[in-house]
Amino acid sequence: MKKDLFTPSVWISIVLTLLLSTTVLASETPETVEAQSSEQESPRSFEPAVMEGDFKSAIVIDAETGLVLAATNSQVRRQPASMLKMMTELIVLEHIAEGDLKYEDIVTVSARSSKMGGSQVYLKHGETFTVEELLKALAIHSANDAAVALAEHLSGSVEAFVDLMNMRAADLGMTNSEFHSVHGLPAGYKQSPDLTTAEDMAILGREMISHPKALEWASTKTAPFRDGKFTLYNPNKLVGKFRGLDGIKTGFTGAAGFCVTASAVQKGKRLISVVMGCSSNQARATETTRLLSYGFNAYKQVKIIPQADVVLETPVKVKGGKVTEATVKTGATLTVMVPRNREGDLVVENQLPEKLEAPLPAGQEVGQTVIFLDGVELGRVPLLLVEELPKGNWWNRLVNK
Repeated sequence: MKKDLFTPSVWISIVLTLLLSTTVLASETPETVEAQSSEQESPRSFEPAVMEGDFKSAIVIDAETGLVLAATNSQVRRQPASMLKMMTELIVLEHIAEGDLKYEDIVTVSARSSKMGGSQVYLKHGETFTVEELLKALAIHSANDAAVALAEHLSGSVEAFVDLMNMRAADLGMTNSEFHSVHGLPAGYKQSPDLTTAEDMAILGREMISHPKALEWASTKTAPFRDGKFTLYNPNKLVGKFRGLDGIKTGFTGAAGFCVTASAVQKGKRLISVVMGCSSNQARATETTRLLSYGFNAYKQVKIIPQADVVLETPVKVKGGKVTEATVKTGATLTVMVPRNREGDLVVENQLPEKLEAPLPAGQEVGQTVIFLDGVELGRVPLLLVEELPKGNWWNRLVNK
């Protein structure tokens, strides 16, 4: 193999050696197994940093993989305040994506939604707005009345919509969350409070960023409403001030404190942070910038496959072909983001079937190279056939089983 396939550092050489010489076999379909020898020492588990600050709980994660970089009391249940509206918005956006609802659908304001307090856009009983107009009011201005109007329009009642919220939370693995409202306001008489954790809010944030509209609205500072007669203001003061920040949702009540689920991108890497129980709006902003800055500086870009068409040293057996072995190559370059000082803990797996069955054309994808850290997938590239595998004659098929 050419030397120019290796990066200068020693550990990259080790990773590429594993990549080119180790093949994970499966009898019929690729399965994930350890690519490293059982005699090697297992990689140490990545321990998230524990940070202290002006918050009751906090977390920062890699948005792509879910890897936790720092966490403090992240599984302690607290009231989320208006961060809960992320779930309200998510459910509406998902119903739009599925075709059950349209942005241009007309919503008629009910008496119940017109009587909501707190942050609002002062909807009046009988007024009509489009779903998109109310979504903007919800996402940008954190309007409680818009949340109720959307919930009633979609599900017929707030109570039915709350059931959807809890079902979706369970689907997402938000095991420590229970929702009783669509807005996050303090519980009323004989009502139960909404409860969740920083970890669960980060999970919800990961799902939210898959919707471009959600990020667009979350990063909007101001927008017109009611034909420009009212202005929507984003309470997230970090928008436009922290590089790459584009959301997602703030929250505040006396019981919850100042909270925010934030999302930011730098150098192609997206992180999500959550702080709950901050003492002030300024503390919420300061602690969020600390968490995100820590997360971005805890990572480094690592080139695992610096160029495409790297040929694996170990060929794959062929069944029923003119040849008994096939040469396989990588189909793309691969760069992953790795926590600093964890490069040597990467596990490289070439996932291929035990045998390839001819005929197959050149360039056919037959497997994948996958990169793991502590069991978390960081990236993958396809493995392709270098040459065509023609079907053999009767003798080849008899011998090459």
